[in-house]
Amino acid sequence: MPSLQSKLPNIGTTIFSEMSALACQYGALNLSQGFPDYPIDSRLSDLVERYLQAGKNQYAPMIGVAELRSRIQEKYRVVHDLTIDVEQEITVTAGASEAIFTAIATLIRPGDEVVIFEPAYDCYAPTVALFGGKVIPVRLMAPEFSIDWNYVQSLVTSKTRLIIVNNPNNPACRVFSEADVNDLAQLVDRSNAFVLSDEVYEHLIYDGIRANTLLSHPLLRERTLVVGSFGKLLHATGWKVGYCLAAAELMTEFRKIHQFNVFSVHTPTQYAIADYLSDDTYYEDLAKFFQRKRDFLLAGLADSRFEVLVPQGTYFVVLNYRSISDLPEKEFARELTIKHKVATIPLAAFYHDGFNQHCIRVCFAKQQETLIQAIAMLNMV
Repeated sequence: MPSLQSKLPNIGTTIFSEMSALACQYGALNLSQGFPDYPIDSRLSDLVERYLQAGKNQYAPMIGVAELRSRIQEKYRVVHDLTIDVEQEITVTAGASEAIFTAIATLIRPGDEVVIFEPAYDCYAPTVALFGGKVIPVRLMAPEFSIDWNYVQSLVTSKTRLIIVNNPNNPACRVFSEADVNDLAQLVDRSNAFVLSDEVYEHLIYDGIRANTLLSHPLLRERTLVVGSFGKLLHATGWKVGYCLAAAELMTEFRKIHQFNVFSVHTPTQYAIADYLSDDTYYEDLAKFFQRKRDFLLAGLADSRFEVLVPQGTYFVVLNYRSISDLPEKEFARELTIKHKVATIPLAAFYHDGFNQHCIRVCFAKQQETLIQAIAMLNMV
């Protein structure tokens, strides 16, 4: 048997799988992993069935079915006042994760440096490592998770190939301000770097804050790959349908890798999504739907022993437990699961060095009964 040298020797089971397994083992309420516990709209599932029966069961075009790409194009025209070329600048992907993987594969070669803002979603750094890149982490700290752009500028060198941003950020739940976008644009304009903007939560933004895709900024338009997710939009994370937007030159290179990775995405689902999203008011209604859930949870925890960090976006909220325990985050999350039957995610899992701030993340994309139960249990901690 030949020896097998791991390409990711320091990577084990993700914290999401670990906490979900722990929740199952101890019969705990699972607020750890980011997925809804309520069904999708029956009209959407009926549409999938309709297109299955209509014979839309063979390979979709590599770049995505025309109807869905047109729907994406129309969304960016209506919501962001942007003109996106439906043939050259949009590719439908097997979820946002495949889009992120393909974007990194497109740009990163051995020795390239990639700036990542932490807390960061867990797929960024391992993918950079797979292609020989070096992660340059920027630590953002609770409760504001604000960015010192002068410090970021000091990290950018001739080796900086990519800057990865997540807006709104999971798990910091922070949304880029106009000043953030301008500062990033100026930084990129002075460098040789591209930008990968993970915008899967772009429509889950609250309190009247507007979604700001980085493609709207003229200095970022030609240098940015934007990733979106229909899983987040449609409460259907298991469908794994997403998309990538980029200028034609970038997208040409992106597609070269996409075609030899998954090639194409589930055909009837693409048609169903295109049909379902014919009403542009859906995006505004989605934000209202999740804000009601967010506000219900915040009100329910107002008198708890947790310090609640009000999220600007995503369907997560960060709780600081400093007044409850001195335990490190992972130990506290385990104790909360085992003793109090509530599974959460330690924020430290989103930092490369396990940075501890006594913070945990909970998901509020849950049915009302689940949120009522969660509030009662967390108030007893």
